[in-house]
Amino acid sequence: MKKYKKIVAFLLVALSFITIPDARAQKGNVIEADVCVYGGTSAGVIAAYTAKRMGKKVILIEPGKHLGGMTTGGLGYTDIGNKYVVTGLARDFYRRIGEHYQKFEQWIFEPKVAEGIFNDYVKMAGFSVLYENRIIKVNKAGNQLREIVVENTAKPTVANRKTISAKVFIDCTYEGDLMALAGVSYTVGREANSRYNETINGVELMEGHQFPDGIDPYVVPGDPKSGLLWGIGNLQLQPKGAGDKKVQAYNFRITLTNVPENRIAITKPENYDPKKYELLIRLKEKKPWKALSDVFIWSLMPNGKTDINNKGGFSTDMIGMNWDYPNADYNKRAILWKQHEDYTKGLLYFVGNDPRIPENIRAEMQKWGYPKDEFTDNHNWTPQLYIREARRMIGELVMTQHYCQGKEVANDGVGMAAYTMDSHNCDRQVVNGVVKNEGNVEVGGFGPYPISYRAIIPKEKEAANLFVPVCLSATHIAYGSIRMEPVFMVLGQSAAVAACQAIDKKIAIQQVNVTDVQSILKNNPLADGSTPELLVDNGDTNAEVTGNWKTEKNGGYGPSFLVDTSKAVTAGSVKFTPEVVKDGTYHVYSYFPKAKNGSTKTVITVYDGQKATEKIINQADIQVQGQTSGEWISLGSYKLSIGKKAYVQVSNKNADGAIIADAVLFVPVR
Repeated sequence: MKKYKKIVAFLLVALSFITIPDARAQKGNVIEADVCVYGGTSAGVIAAYTAKRMGKKVILIEPGKHLGGMTTGGLGYTDIGNKYVVTGLARDFYRRIGEHYQKFEQWIFEPKVAEGIFNDYVKMAGFSVLYENRIIKVNKAGNQLREIVVENTAKPTVANRKTISAKVFIDCTYEGDLMALAGVSYTVGREANSRYNETINGVELMEGHQFPDGIDPYVVPGDPKSGLLWGIGNLQLQPKGAGDKKVQAYNFRITLTNVPENRIAITKPENYDPKKYELLIRLKEKKPWKALSDVFIWSLMPNGKTDINNKGGFSTDMIGMNWDYPNADYNKRAILWKQHEDYTKGLLYFVGNDPRIPENIRAEMQKWGYPKDEFTDNHNWTPQLYIREARRMIGELVMTQHYCQGKEVANDGVGMAAYTMDSHNCDRQVVNGVVKNEGNVEVGGFGPYPISYRAIIPKEKEAANLFVPVCLSATHIAYGSIRMEPVFMVLGQSAAVAACQAIDKKIAIQQVNVTDVQSILKNNPLADGSTPELLVDNGDTNAEVTGNWKTEKNGGYGPSFLVDTSKAVTAGSVKFTPEVVKDGTYHVYSYFPKAKNGSTKTVITVYDGQKATEKIINQADIQVQGQTSGEWISLGSYKLSIGKKAYVQVSNKNADGAIIADAVLFVPVR
């Protein structure tokens, strides 16, 4: 009998190490690690993977059942801005997506494919994931976080609590719950323009996603005593640029399918109330619909699926209903989450079934349903609400509109952003007797810009071992540009690299040498010691320009691209010369934006150091998909030697239209 007891005891010990392989010690409900990442968003997975690859003991804690956040929760039509800013493991993620769909890289994908890849990162690195646990307490000693206490999300009893101690913590949640419980300064809502001398923060009444003039807000048209229709707030419009605590609208990015064998019909949901959609009827009467695309941004995904987003004055955004969410407790958040779900499912059912909807629109809607092969443990509905913005840290440096537009430049960048300064509407009000949405902003026209290291760390007096790469330090309008999933992944990796530096040198994260972090990110971008790919952009010193080329700032890869419109009247070329640091085979790609009046053919010469190969790229073969300006076109694989012997030359030879020279990529073949 004693023999069997010893065997059982041995197996229990072994299983404990399988469950938490990275824990240095686990005594009862106490887990110790070097790096604790809270929040299994896309940023959280990448941060944990990076820290583990750098030799640290890592635990990733996720309050839900799935990894990836919005990237696996339906936002498969990626908001990119400029692919130049997507570096390191973030870029690796989209390359792995591309491999799944048999392309070089892919930015449009199914949720289950993305989740599979994040799960692969966990397996490849071998770090621990503690699912269905949410934070309830932070224990500090001075400015040092010592431990966090978590409870089981589904069964939040005292007996189910666990304590995690770590040397460095990284808050990768969309809500910033770890940051808030750690006593770090933060804000919610919109700063007044005057706070940071901005021009498009605070209250804005713009035309984007707006109601046309003339839509009556009252239950009985023309009668204020009858009350306001559902979805209209009772606050008065404040002066332009005024600050408040309002939060831009949340919604669900909806995955549906029109493949009959994979489709579950959209039926009447819980708490369905057609009165919620009366404004939609009035909007339709003012602006008649021709198709579903008049009501939703209906983006098509692989295998007959969608990524549906908000469009126009009344759509999937539940405007003004989320203001309490950032600071709410878990019970209140669950109520708000369910209200958003009921509203969204009700909207889909309403459009497909209400007799006031045109018959052709109803028929079109009924061709779509919930996919059987997505979100299989959540009734085929995404488990992730699109929390576009919640808390935002007030850190060592606050990113503002001025950084987005290049009027100020962070000299300690650990990531870049390039997306339009984007805010969804924050409120719906009565303005001059009619319905208007307030808060939408979409201002772009700027190139990639660096995000400061100081924007992902708190003030040292508040926390010396906590990173916040998602709810980072930025104003409402700057955050609207930064808050894209690829950028969160980049900042998650940067935070993990800096965390390892702080641990190794036994210093506060505020004292980390950012130059060292930048060097590691550049020289070991995949965190596995592999040879980095080589990029030569048109603005680099390794790009030699001959002839008359015009510089364009928007629509290419990186800060600019070059255009030749001479139609070969005068000879012109751009030679891209990589500095090869390791002998080997490289797959070479050239970036092609979709050119207006572009030449039907582009002549490119690839010289591998011994032999020149001429390639002809047909404009018709360049298929640009998603929110991107162009695509990488393969020029083939070549053996390259150390040094600067090889080059790729883009020529205007035989051009019958515009020739573009933008960037060339040399990817080591593994």
